[in-house]
Amino acid sequence: MLRIGLTGGIGAGKSALSATFSQLGGIIVDGDVLAREVVEPGSAGLASLVDAFGRDILLPSGGLDRPALAAKAFRDDEARAKLNGIVHPLVAKRRAEIIAAVAGSSRGAVVVEDIPLLVESGMAPLFPLVVIVHADVEVRVRRLVEQRGMSEADARARIAAQATDEQRRAVADVWLDNSGALDALVERARDVWHNRILPFAHNLTERQRARAAPRLVLPDPNWPDQARRIVARLTTACGHRALRVDHIGSTAVPAFPAKDVIDIQITVESLAVADELVEPLLSAGYPRLEHVTQDVAKADGRSTVDHYDHSVDPDLWHKRFHASADPGRPTNVHIRVDGWPNQQFALLFVDWLRANSALRAEYLEVKRTAERSGGGCDIAGYASAKEPWFLDSYRRAWEWADTTGWQP
Repeated sequence: MLRIGLTGGIGAGKSALSATFSQLGGIIVDGDVLAREVVEPGSAGLASLVDAFGRDILLPSGGLDRPALAAKAFRDDEARAKLNGIVHPLVAKRRAEIIAAVAGSSRGAVVVEDIPLLVESGMAPLFPLVVIVHADVEVRVRRLVEQRGMSEADARARIAAQATDEQRRAVADVWLDNSGALDALVERARDVWHNRILPFAHNLTERQRARAAPRLVLPDPNWPDQARRIVARLTTACGHRALRVDHIGSTAVPAFPAKDVIDIQITVESLAVADELVEPLLSAGYPRLEHVTQDVAKADGRSTVDHYDHSVDPDLWHKRFHASADPGRPTNVHIRVDGWPNQQFALLFVDWLRANSALRAEYLEVKRTAERSGGGCDIAGYASAKEPWFLDSYRRAWEWADTTGWQP
């Protein structure tokens, strides 16, 4: 089962996007619908709202007068926090019940959770994929006035009370602009569904990675932001079992050409702890690869260090390896033990490259040669071609560490 977090500012078009995903086969869990359900007449949620905001938020029929509640709840941050503190836990409980039922009945399902305040509540790292629907502020104001009958002042107050566009961009894996015609949004949504979401769900079901060819590309200014989202997701999935989670590899070196694959290292106390993370990481979108291929071992430098320093126990180069099932963001996740040479070298290598421009130029030429040797599509060949350079770089990197006093 693949869970998607869907959100956007009020008036941006979440309902239209949810409807499109529903037509394509997604199971929609709508936060607004759940929020209404948990405060129906006679519910404990409605009673709590009355205690907090007064009986004048009720209609003569005993139901909730939503405009009356909104007038009180959105007047300041304290009142809004009081409302959220009552409704959010009830909605979360009901959502969990629905998700559990879907997981038990449909292994390959795609569940789209429409959550209006996903960003504000800090829930984004809980989802393997976060989709944001966006529209310009003036477009949203016009929609709220014309379609929902709000006053302009009320519409702007609602928008101002929510997350900013910058805050939403920081958590967005997919950004869909809905400032124009609805047909354009639907077309983009269908493309995302068929070319990213469905392959992602399939890979998760089969517990397989999304493939990426070892082709060097120009540095992407979005790599650091993408890595931060991945780190947040993995940190949340691992909880206390992760001692640290780091962006490593060539994409962690600013302005450096690399394969378009983000490498992340999770540091744990032991491989036994790493083995406890199989299911949590799968749920986060990162299946474990049971048989780490030769190219991955070489990328670790394991064969290099075995040749260079026979005093190092080869067992101390073992790790666990996961990879993203998301074809839109290929990612390698290396789980290594704190203090072991592979864990420390992964951190050292990035800092060594960052500190030395001549070294970056040297390594880039090695990578380009390796790419030509691998024919642009052979991962094992690409890694093998780089191995002789790593044989010497392991020694040089630690000499630099000793000289500079580097610490992991």
